Amino acid sequence: MKPFAESSEQNKLPILEVLKRSFKNTSSVLEIGSGTGQHAVFYAEQFPGLTWYASDQPDYLSGIQMWINESEVNNISGPLLLDVNQSSWPVKHVDGVFSANTVHIMSWHSVQNMFSGVGEVLMSDGVFCLYGPFNYNGKFTSESNARFDLWLKQRDSLSGVRDFEALQNLAKTAGMTLVEDNEMPANNRLLIWKKNQVL
Repeated sequence: MKPFAESSEQNKLPILEVLKRSFKNTSSVLEIGSGTGQHAVFYAEQFPGLTWYASDQPDYLSGIQMWINESEVNNISGPLLLDVNQSSWPVKHVDGVFSANTVHIMSWHSVQNMFSGVGEVLMSDGVFCLYGPFNYNGKFTSESNARFDLWLKQRDSLSGVRDFEALQNLAKTAGMTLVEDNEMPANNRLLIWKKNQVL
């Protein structure tokens, strides 16, 4: 049975409005943590002129494949096996990276490796779009996010809602500059970084 996430269905259109702007001149996008595969199929349909690389860890690949098989899109590559902690990523050069609801379910070590990896595969002027809940100045932006963080930590003590400032530091180290911080429904944000040009 094809996997389904209600949250992916609810957030796909608000995210799309930002991606239309961010991926306007993009030819290839690596999605980190494609999950059910819903976003991969939907956004590949919306951007027929680019190649969308769906990726995730082994347990999710068959579900992503089901979504791809039942779609009529022909510009999805994958699903690719990608663990952000692996030394070599399956895609070497892209001008766009997208990831939704991932950094709060990873360990901080994995988040660091993710940003480092994005910095390596993203070409100059490429964009990294990261969706999810984030803290600002060490504070939750809502009571629901605080409850969500507690639930995450009970499930896995290494996970949790991440601080925007900490992510910003990782992005800078990886050679990226923040260009947008978009408010999204349900106390989420969509952060957009651009890869600096190498002089």
